[in-house]
Amino acid sequence: MATMESLIGLVNRIQRACTVLGDHGGEGMSLWEALPSVAVVGGQSSGKSSVLESVVGRDFLPRGSGIVTRRPLVLQLHKTEGNQSEYAEFLHAPKKKFTDFAAVRKEIADETDRITGKTKQISNIPIHLSIYSPNVVNLTLIDLPGLTKVAVEGQSQSIVEDIENMVRSYVEKPNSIILAISPANQDIATSD
Repeated sequence: MATMESLIGLVNRIQRACTVLGDHGGEGMSLWEALPSVAVVGGQSSGKSSVLESVVGRDFLPRGSGIVTRRPLVLQLHKTEGNQSEYAEFLHAPKKKFTDFAAVRKEIADETDRITGKTKQISNIPIHLSIYSPNVVNLTLIDLPGLTKVAVEGQSQSIVEDIENMVRSYVEKPNSIILAISPANQDIATSD
């Protein structure tokens, strides 16, 4: 098992190096495309954030009604040893350690707004977040905007297609594992 843990840790480091060098994947062949990851997909407000927070064991993702996740969030989980305190780091703020997970939530919202503005628009530019904790396994998860059926006021008419294309760009990767989230109160046969 230690061998698998070290391999996953190596994949996390390679993904981080790719991103630092400008390789975000999703645009032609790249090293990022060859690395394994788990793409978290589902309809808007289907519970994707709740599932991710359960995996991490912390509340750290922005919440609200309508479209909240407007940029891909590449979430790299790093298992730490012993009683080390949990913390988070963002690639766009590499020297800052977040120990307050409410501040992580605010940073995700602020970084999203920095690229998209305070609109309901989306962006393909990912936010990279690493969480270090003794309570997680080494794993990379990608939280994607929720699929929707219609544009709402303030969104482009192409938002449905834009989100579908973004999700498709992550799930079509040969080494992508798809974690499909569906609300528990919805019939899976009629779910997106």
